[in-house]
Amino acid sequence: MLKGILWDNDGVLVDTEHLYYLSNKELLNEYNLDLTESDYFEWYLMRNIGSWHLLEGIGLTKEDQPLIRKRRNTIYTSKLVEATELVKEGIEPLVKALYGKVSMGIVTSAFREHFDTIHARLPLRDYFDFVLTNEDYEGSKPSPTPYLCGLDRLGVPAENCVVIEDSPRGLASARAANLRCIILRHKLMAGFTFQGAYKVVDSVPELHKELMELM
Repeated sequence: MLKGILWDNDGVLVDTEHLYYLSNKELLNEYNLDLTESDYFEWYLMRNIGSWHLLEGIGLTKEDQPLIRKRRNTIYTSKLVEATELVKEGIEPLVKALYGKVSMGIVTSAFREHFDTIHARLPLRDYFDFVLTNEDYEGSKPSPTPYLCGLDRLGVPAENCVVIEDSPRGLASARAANLRCIILRHKLMAGFTFQGAYKVVDSVPELHKELMELM
């Protein structure tokens, strides 16, 4: 029986993954570098290495990264503030239907600043028991640490928990923590097979159906 759900945030609860891609693309364009969607998928969502190697290739060093990262974060925050519709269609009715029936937490690789900016005007936060952001654990996805911390906060056995993710590194993190993972694919993930996932769905109604079957 399902007793707990750990949700990723970007790309699962909210349509922000593309905004983060555009923010990194805009930053690199300032250095006459390009970032394609396939590059973003490979470097950010699969390998978790970012695009810093491109900047190092034009002479920038690791010491330059904090200021460059700050610039990227400023661009991203601006896009989040300007966005008018961030909640994925169908997500609020789903989490509302689950609220009170299972324990739920959010486990995101986002920084708290960005998470708070995203959710300041949204109705989702109150449906969740807790939120873990990048600052709350050591070791980012695909490390198992984020989801192990989330499981500890839920206080339910791993066999009674499921993770909702959208990326290969998120799936790897969940599997390394010995948790079942349902993948909710979106545009950047179209066609990727997500080997090892418990289920792969392409819409929120499909996700709703799979979760109800686990209840």
